[in-house]
Amino acid sequence: MLKSRLGYLTERQKLVAQNVANSDTPGYRPSDLKPFSFQASLMNNAAGPVYRGGRAAPTSGVTMIATTTSHMGRPNAPSAWRATAGADSETTLDGNAVSLEDQMLKMTDARMNYDAAISFYQKSMTMLRMAARKPSG
Repeated sequence: MLKSRLGYLTERQKLVAQNVANSDTPGYRPSDLKPFSFQASLMNNAAGPVYRGGRAAPTSGVTMIATTTSHMGRPNAPSAWRATAGADSETTLDGNAVSLEDQMLKMTDARMNYDAAISFYQKSMTMLRMAARKPSG
């Protein structure tokens, strides 16, 4: 779940950076991702029911799973979240609809959420280390 959230925030940061880079391109319309939801994350990541021995056969087609670091992913794999294109709030005379203020707000929001997710991960790892430590005494 945390990996999915971090992936979503990374993709959103890329799209916002692309929007800012094209802020002077005539006719460019900014794009953004659909809001992250727990339900969508479960649907995107579920390859089948999980049992004690691992995952069962996928329920909808065959999925590739990297079991070692030497496995490579698909090139140009499509994003799990669909990008939506549309005007933020204003369109200039040349047809560009990027509002730098809105993009900076989105970028800040994505960064704060990313930092919060990383902090959650670090704290959970600290708790696991404490639980695994041999009691002193």
